[in-house]
Amino acid sequence: MEVEGRQGHFQEIEAQALAVAVFKDEKADDGLLKELDAASGGVVKSVIEAEEFKGKEGEMAFLHLAASEANKPRRLLLVGAGERSDSGPAQVPKFAGAAARFVRDKNVKSVALLPRFEVDPETVAASAVEGALMGLFEIDKYRTVEKEQRVLDRLIVVVPGASQEALERGVKRGRIIGEAVNYTRDLANEPGAYMTPTIMAERAQDIAREFKLGIDVLDEARMKQEGMGSLLSVSQGSDQPGKLIVLKYTPPTPTKNDAQLLALVGKGVTFDSGGISLKPGENMELMKYDMTGGATVMGVMRAIAQLEPPIPVIGVVPCVENLPSGKATKPGDVVRAMTGKTIEIINTDAEGRLILADAIAYAKKLGATKIIDLATLTGAVSIALGDVNAAVLGTDQDLIDEIIGAGQEVGEKFWQLPLDKEYSKQIKSDIADIKNVGGRKAGTITAAAFLKEFADGVSWAHLDIAGTAWADEAKPHRSKGPTGIAVRTLLNIVQRAVR
Repeated sequence: MEVEGRQGHFQEIEAQALAVAVFKDEKADDGLLKELDAASGGVVKSVIEAEEFKGKEGEMAFLHLAASEANKPRRLLLVGAGERSDSGPAQVPKFAGAAARFVRDKNVKSVALLPRFEVDPETVAASAVEGALMGLFEIDKYRTVEKEQRVLDRLIVVVPGASQEALERGVKRGRIIGEAVNYTRDLANEPGAYMTPTIMAERAQDIAREFKLGIDVLDEARMKQEGMGSLLSVSQGSDQPGKLIVLKYTPPTPTKNDAQLLALVGKGVTFDSGGISLKPGENMELMKYDMTGGATVMGVMRAIAQLEPPIPVIGVVPCVENLPSGKATKPGDVVRAMTGKTIEIINTDAEGRLILADAIAYAKKLGATKIIDLATLTGAVSIALGDVNAAVLGTDQDLIDEIIGAGQEVGEKFWQLPLDKEYSKQIKSDIADIKNVGGRKAGTITAAAFLKEFADGVSWAHLDIAGTAWADEAKPHRSKGPTGIAVRTLLNIVQRAVR
């Protein structure tokens, strides 16, 4: 899709449709809406005064404008933007995604977006482009019938009076981020047969080649040499060998921050049956997306390589299949992690924390001073927070606050859960150092308490995205399926780093 930013008047834009953000209870008597009303022959004022369109978030009104030289866009889409007091960068992607999905469904080939949010031009351009790209993503990759065939060929973000240079920077950044989110969603949507640990490692190698990242892929022999018994205990039940992917970004220009190393660690369970502690059959097909944390890290690293922030970053993705077999780890087994800590396996379906433990330890060995791990880790987080907020826990309050703030700026919500030392008592084992589950109480917190055992000595935060990584229903601005949660937040954290 061709994407560009323009600073002119909407009637100067060559596009089949114009999509305009309209705030709740906004009147059609002045400003831009008055111009649009004139162009529509009074229809805009009519639909607003009749309360057919109230400007509620996600509400739409699609109008045809009179054919004339003055009206170059012949179709007008009013997109509800909600309360003006809520106007900010987080609302822009929703507006753009809803507009792009709607006009594509009407077989429109080119659309101009007029966001009208109180955001600086570069940010509004970036947010609009990323939102539109995210809105156009569909999960019908393997359909042969009833597949979405309509395509939006051209997208123009219109910000009157803006600097053209700022718009171009924003459009470029927005495209990189939007494509990174959709890359992550595409990985998460792949069936387990098409996204094994080996294939995931190959996709990481493709990213490294295309975007000039460093890469190292540890096979099971090397992981055994490193003492990663916790990770290997999960992969041993599958015929598919486990992999540990390390993607490395080094800034093109050395900075004072080179002594600091941020590591992003993502759970990559390419299919999770639960192992010997077998999951119920209902909805097990969704366990193909249990590698969303790892997919997110790969998507973020893909974007980082193009955005070239001033800080070094590594992405660490432990990849396994969790399947039952005669070789599989059994409840009651004891395994030894890379750090030497022994773990009693109580439930083989609590496998994500086992692979993350060794991945976090390995990130520390590589020199990481700050670690953010993310995973579809616990069902308990959905009970606690539903599909609205992802959970964040950790040992560095400044880092936690940074994650929450960065998420708010892009429209991704994170809610901090406590991690008091008392919770660690629930994972004490009678026969080993710790056990991999702490009972029914506070399941999300005790999972984080387990990971905390391996994150000592560094600034660390954990994101449990199990409740937000997959959408069961479509929304006006996005399809159902994988959401790409946390890609934009993590990129925002990296981009806010100061030289």
